[in-house]
Amino acid sequence: MRYAVLVTGPAGAGKSTFSGAFMTHLRNSKRTAHLVNLDPAAAPESFEYEPVIDIKDLISLEDVMNELEYGPNGGLVYCFEYLMENMDWLEEELGGYDDDYLIIDCPGQIELYTHHPFLPTLVQNLQRLNIRTSAVYLIESQFIEDKYKFFSGVLSAMSAMVNLEIPWINIMSKMDLILPNPEDESKGARNGLRRRKDIARYLDPDPLLLATRHDDRTPDSNPRFHALNQALVQLIEDHPLVSFLPLDLTNTDSIETVISHIDYTMQYGEDEEPKEPHDLDEGDFQDLE
Repeated sequence: MRYAVLVTGPAGAGKSTFSGAFMTHLRNSKRTAHLVNLDPAAAPESFEYEPVIDIKDLISLEDVMNELEYGPNGGLVYCFEYLMENMDWLEEELGGYDDDYLIIDCPGQIELYTHHPFLPTLVQNLQRLNIRTSAVYLIESQFIEDKYKFFSGVLSAMSAMVNLEIPWINIMSKMDLILPNPEDESKGARNGLRRRKDIARYLDPDPLLLATRHDDRTPDSNPRFHALNQALVQLIEDHPLVSFLPLDLTNTDSIETVISHIDYTMQYGEDEEPKEPHDLDEGDFQDLE
């Protein structure tokens, strides 16, 4: 059985860094893993491991922009439409990997996950090849500092989950940038960052974060803006699809927890139960620090 994990999410979420850490963990565990690059704009130096399959061998964003005079966004869409027309190339490239774990590093164009047909078509082709497929969606922890930006990330994750309809895990990356030190707890979260119990409200998104009204200087004091927030709150409450696993790449146990959940969603090692992160409300961060 072959396995494939689509590493998705917006630009800057840490997809390539996570893919490298993922590869390292699997190889250290004596598992056969390979990196696949599906970002036609990716620079070679962005990869810790050399991809065994690279879309740039078929088409690159630089060539499209130079030869067709497309902009970056139009060029990326063209690259994926070209790949869709040449899926036999990808199928042939994948043919040499049996009983392997493929980590597919995807680009950061949100429209590819929410409404463009490329990724659903890719998933259908992988499944047709009898490759068990799942996806992870990363957003970075700095989204927590702006609740409106955070909930836009929640909605984009929800849209992508509905669009692809495969086993799915959402990940809050770069947690090492926002977790306060235990000894600083008594002084409050440093630099305005959230306390541990507040972070838990973002990992399992609490719609009431949006529903709360503030003073007249904030955007949500506008009645129309508040009504929109209320509608979003109702949507998230009615369709509680999104929750996040915290990821701190400086901590081995955090990486192992995330990967065990990925394995579980794809039924890799079907007798294994996924490791659970510690309850953030209990204040025990030893496995995340």
